[in-house]
Amino acid sequence: MSHIYVPSCGPEDWRGLLADPETQWRQGYSARTTAYCWEAAGGFPAEIESALTHSGFARFRQVEPLLIVPEYKTDLPGGGRPSQTDVFALAKDAQGDLLALTVEAKVAESFGPTLEEWAPASSPGKTARLEAIRGLLGLPQSLPDAIRYQLLHRTASAVIEARRFNARSAMMIVHAFGHGGDNHADYRRFVELFGTPAPEGLALLRTVDAIDIYAAWVEGDPVFLKA
Repeated sequence: MSHIYVPSCGPEDWRGLLADPETQWRQGYSARTTAYCWEAAGGFPAEIESALTHSGFARFRQVEPLLIVPEYKTDLPGGGRPSQTDVFALAKDAQGDLLALTVEAKVAESFGPTLEEWAPASSPGKTARLEAIRGLLGLPQSLPDAIRYQLLHRTASAVIEARRFNARSAMMIVHAFGHGGDNHADYRRFVELFGTPAPEGLALLRTVDAIDIYAAWVEGDPVFLKA
């Protein structure tokens, strides 16, 4: 993966970064909606900034984005394809510490296969990857079959990038446009893996190797569905 990035001149620059630009870049789909939303903000969209500053965590009362990269790829243990995050952001919190943030944008798409469907036991690589993710997130050996694999590896990506940048916090945000439906239930089920009921706002999931791991579900502005 290249470590050279070029500035964006607008949302259309995001299209070529997609795995399948022809099918993914459509009005009302998450890729295009996210690009137009984030480009309009020029930083964190207002709803994400609000979720952080009003989270109740003092360190996030002021958060300054330092670097925002669309379709950012993070290599995961076990080989195979990297985790491709819709938006990756490196930010500085109110205490001057770094925050590594991965964003999973959703409109009507699901979070993909459950662990049962993904079948980690089907290959040594998948087994190694899930074991590494479990360790990164401080989760037990056995995980429920109904957990969506995408939520696991997207959150693990935030932890990996936090380690890379020596960040104090790692965060995974679901940026949801439109009705959450089953996705919101899947998100809540994921957060509850860490031992507490999923709150409406930002949740501190766990601290692993001095990195605080957070997650949040944030409702995006539906006006961008028509962009």
